[in-house]
Amino acid sequence: MSSLTPDSKGQANTDAGRSVKIAKQVAHTENYVEKGKLSIASVLLDFIETKVLPNSKTSSIDFWQGFEHLLNDLMPLNKALLSERNTLQQQINDFHINQPEASPEDYKSFLNMIGYLAEAPKPRIIQTKNVDPEIATMAGPQLVVPINNARYALNAVNARWGSLYDALYGTDIISNDDGASAGKQYNQLRGDKVVNKAREYLDIILPLANGTHILSRSYQLSEQGLTVTLADGSTSILAAPSQLIGFQGNKENPRAILVCNNGLHAELQFDCTHPIGKSDPSGMKDILLESALTTIMDCEDSVAAVDAEDKTLVYENWLGLMQGTLSVDVAKGDSSFTRKMNPDREYQALSNKSKNERVSLSGRSLMFIRNVGHLMTNSAILFEGEEVPEGIMDAMVTSLIGKHDLLNNSAFKNAKENSIYIVKPKMHGPDEVAFTSTLFNRVEQVLGLPKNTIKIGIMDEERRTSLNLAACIQAANERLVFINTGFLDRTGDEIHTSMLKGAFAPKAEIKTRSWLPAYELANVATGLAHGLSGKAQIGKGMWAIPDQMANMMKSKIAHPQAGANTAWVPSPTAATLHALHYHQIDVFETQKAIFSSNQESQTSYVDSLLEVPLIAKTSKLSTQEIVRELDNNVQGILGYVVRWVHQGIGCSKVPDINNVGLMEDRATLRISSQHIANWLEHGLISAEQVNESLNRMAVLVDKQNENDAEYISMMPDLELSIGFQAAKDLIFLGKEQPSGYTEPLLHARRREMKSQLATALL
Repeated sequence: MSSLTPDSKGQANTDAGRSVKIAKQVAHTENYVEKGKLSIASVLLDFIETKVLPNSKTSSIDFWQGFEHLLNDLMPLNKALLSERNTLQQQINDFHINQPEASPEDYKSFLNMIGYLAEAPKPRIIQTKNVDPEIATMAGPQLVVPINNARYALNAVNARWGSLYDALYGTDIISNDDGASAGKQYNQLRGDKVVNKAREYLDIILPLANGTHILSRSYQLSEQGLTVTLADGSTSILAAPSQLIGFQGNKENPRAILVCNNGLHAELQFDCTHPIGKSDPSGMKDILLESALTTIMDCEDSVAAVDAEDKTLVYENWLGLMQGTLSVDVAKGDSSFTRKMNPDREYQALSNKSKNERVSLSGRSLMFIRNVGHLMTNSAILFEGEEVPEGIMDAMVTSLIGKHDLLNNSAFKNAKENSIYIVKPKMHGPDEVAFTSTLFNRVEQVLGLPKNTIKIGIMDEERRTSLNLAACIQAANERLVFINTGFLDRTGDEIHTSMLKGAFAPKAEIKTRSWLPAYELANVATGLAHGLSGKAQIGKGMWAIPDQMANMMKSKIAHPQAGANTAWVPSPTAATLHALHYHQIDVFETQKAIFSSNQESQTSYVDSLLEVPLIAKTSKLSTQEIVRELDNNVQGILGYVVRWVHQGIGCSKVPDINNVGLMEDRATLRISSQHIANWLEHGLISAEQVNESLNRMAVLVDKQNENDAEYISMMPDLELSIGFQAAKDLIFLGKEQPSGYTEPLLHARRREMKSQLATALL
């Protein structure tokens, strides 16, 4: 039974009901324009009509009429899928109530009976075509950024190349020992450490036939290749001369030499007049690494977009990226500059007799767009007076915008294979994947695109998808370009699905249980069994501590070692550093070895995946351990939610309870709120304890943000703080939220906040 008191639960419901009512009132203030059965917010309509449709080879009539027909056919299917989620969850709840001592085999049989767990189909190689090499045949880091922040988006798209010297100098990979601390002024001692460390990495990237790059004296090009003069005066050629690709400048005195290792490029830069180059015996001033091969421009977990105004900004930035026009003015000290998308990088092939005399490499990360899932609706467009599913709206509008790239309406080319890459999150099982494929097919028909132009990236982050991943892959057999794992959302769904089974272990302990390695292994094994290697990405999750790069370098090499040809990183700097792991590990050779030595089918992992990570019956948490876990969860919730609701910030570096900066988005919020809701449900904590922790942590979070001029504090009146009340909703109503998702409550509270801020300006 829940320990939530009737009064506290009733108050939470009342508060949530009030915010939903206000949100609906805000929606009614939108200025709509009627087009058939559609009512489109004027701000969004004007943007689409004047900015997106021109030069898209799609007429206004075809677009809006096609959209209307698509909604008429697919909205009922979308609702039916959401209803199925609720039905299955209720059946699972009833099972845990009625059969609390059921055996694992009984539980597995029950899941089979209700259709939650299906028999895994025999592997069938995916048939996806027209996939860019950054996704199919290259291995490297992936960034995920909120697309409503133009500066972040530009930083990410330009993170295709990064300075190794800068990445080392500015992070904790280089120690502060012996006076080598980083400060406002350049520290020569630290710089020397950087150069030495970079040369060590160069021995991995570009091994010599003999000797080492450390203290090398010169790099000479000739028709025969690259010759390096070593510290002792001897010379060496490359261990693999084919690694040399080209150069910039002139052959006798190149300003850059381009090499390639494991499919990733690196550029050795020389300038004897540069402050770094002039102190280097060889004149080397930097090593530029090909870093973020791909970037997910996110409309979802890292974005706070709750109405037509917000969605229009999201779409405007995506259009700017697809047309190559996005720019931001950046102030730095007393100066300012305009940041734009980087041009391609051009090189001269070593031999003038080469058929490919010039070598051109993209200067930009290949972009995916992550749409929202199936759950949420948005007031930006109404169909017969009803808010449309936001995921359907995203598919239509982001694909229309993506068409500009296909039509070459930009100085830059994103997808050279003329595909539109959409990551689709929060899908539960193969039927929902099949629905997305149907949706994309209908969008292609409206926009006049060839079938399978729109590709699907599947986020393997929901329990029903993990258990049925093979069937999910087959449901997108001709569109699939991406699968990945993510601990946070996956654990949030794990807790919500098994909410009534028992009390879950503390979060740190959950990571040690057998379901998690089974989940990670099954994802790779299933992907390889369906032929993703060389055709699609198998990805791994985020390193969430951007200030701890030394720890990242120790830990994240495990991702390519596990056969993942991409993994998420929190910043361009992290992308440059993580790229070094892909120089150390040949992922595609690793995938071959994994596939040949592990022919287990996905079914071999199911039993472990179904092991729910509850507190062991033989364990008993101390009062101190319970309070520490509660405070940690509450502080994380408040630290994220108050920025989301008060400021509309969907992703940022949020200090945790120990003041360690963590990259937070809605996935972290989902796991924390569901964890507390679970402990409330099973009596480990009381409503009074939660409220007491909320009050204490609100003071701490306000203190942590006191130097942020834009921050809106929760104190002194927590009853009037919309952000604080949102946090309470997420905890006390967490059990009732669909799949434990935070969006319904967050959106309602954010719209309430926007209404309050607008009223204050009147």
